[in-house]
Amino acid sequence: MDSRVSARALAASLGGWRTREPAYEALADGIRLLCLDNRLAPRTALPAERELASALHVSRSTVAAAYRSLRDTAHIASLRGSGSVTLPLGRRDPGRVDAVDGMIDLQQASPPAWPGLAGIMAETAASASSLVSRVGYDVLGRIELREAIARRYTDRGVPTHPDEVLVTTGAQSAIHLVSSVLIGRGDRVLVETPTYPHAADAIRRGGARLVGIPVTTGDGWDVDRAEQAFARTLPVMAYLMPDFQNPTGRSMTTQERQAMLVAGERSGSVLVLDETTADLDIDRGPLMPGFEPSEPGTVVRLGSLGKTVWGGLRLGWVRADGELIRRLVAARPAHDLGTPEFEQAIATRLLSRFDEIVTQRSQLLRSGRDALVAALHAAVPSWDIPAVHGGVSLWIELGAPLSSALVMQARSRGLLLSAGPRFSVEGGHERHLRVPFTAPPDEMVRASHVLAEAWGSVRAGAPSSIAEGADAVV
Repeated sequence: MDSRVSARALAASLGGWRTREPAYEALADGIRLLCLDNRLAPRTALPAERELASALHVSRSTVAAAYRSLRDTAHIASLRGSGSVTLPLGRRDPGRVDAVDGMIDLQQASPPAWPGLAGIMAETAASASSLVSRVGYDVLGRIELREAIARRYTDRGVPTHPDEVLVTTGAQSAIHLVSSVLIGRGDRVLVETPTYPHAADAIRRGGARLVGIPVTTGDGWDVDRAEQAFARTLPVMAYLMPDFQNPTGRSMTTQERQAMLVAGERSGSVLVLDETTADLDIDRGPLMPGFEPSEPGTVVRLGSLGKTVWGGLRLGWVRADGELIRRLVAARPAHDLGTPEFEQAIATRLLSRFDEIVTQRSQLLRSGRDALVAALHAAVPSWDIPAVHGGVSLWIELGAPLSSALVMQARSRGLLLSAGPRFSVEGGHERHLRVPFTAPPDEMVRASHVLAEAWGSVRAGAPSSIAEGADAVV
């Protein structure tokens, strides 16, 4: 059990739950829906039957029958001494496929290369004679690049020395390396749900037991759940994306950042902040960096050039205190022997033009986002399309748990996407679909038309109870 929901809070979340008879099945359906959407996270203790009955103004036998129905469908379990606790849901993910000519591939939320990249590569190649005189790779990172990264942090309000920066072969490599150093087998790690799936996979591979912290496009981070999870599970690490979170596009408020920092420090956890999308601002405007000041060793920041410049430029970094950097350097040879000199030389030149780069990325993402939002509003007005101010994708509420079926139907029509459960920590999110807006506007419009056609087919073939739920959102 990672947290507990009160009878009052559960009643508020259920809203108008009494949609059909018998009442106990309507109540059970309402709780199932909360589980499917991850608004009621796995391993959450439910209120006692008497307490919930009082909050909902129903008989205790109605609640008891609803809990029995939920046990029968493996949504909850009754544990001696703990009452009824929600269970992890099975992950259903259609899986990734290779695109062929004519398909729109939105399985990865990666913008095309920054237009000036080829010129920077050519300039770097022209000075190849000085590069090949060096070893060719560096376990810590060349000093010129670490100085440039440190300056970027300092300019943001996070004073940084080059010795507090380690250059890696991309952000994914950084996540693997940090996880291998900080996590022991069986340790608890807090992870947002939904979240970036490759990060969750890397943390699991490190032997961790993941504890989900819900985040939504409308309400942001569930701070109460997070504070309970920090206090109850004492995680060794928390993996968070504070700015333009993937896939929701949501950014933490100042209050959310402060609450996470305080909870992390109290539990002795290391907060690993994935900032790979932090510079992809469209129209939010700058925020204070947050998580400062903190206790030494509490906050680790990860960055990369994959989203801002090009996914094929495999270069990232870790910003942490000197002690952790030394531990990472000692552990790194078991993963790789360092970052190639050529990529580092390119990155050093790119950082000198970074303001120009992020301006271009903002314009590119704005055009894709605006085209996608307008087309979806027109083609599928029943969907809940969130307003996002940066990042790379929309996290769309479909109104029915048909995400995986929709992805399969769209795939047969030439559109490749990842279903909602791919981004879950412990199941759920079948009512959501991630749609990146990183493709050109004309492809975004075409993708919207494909989704509208596929949605009609999926609803027509769905059980009536599910299809009626989708109709209710219209």
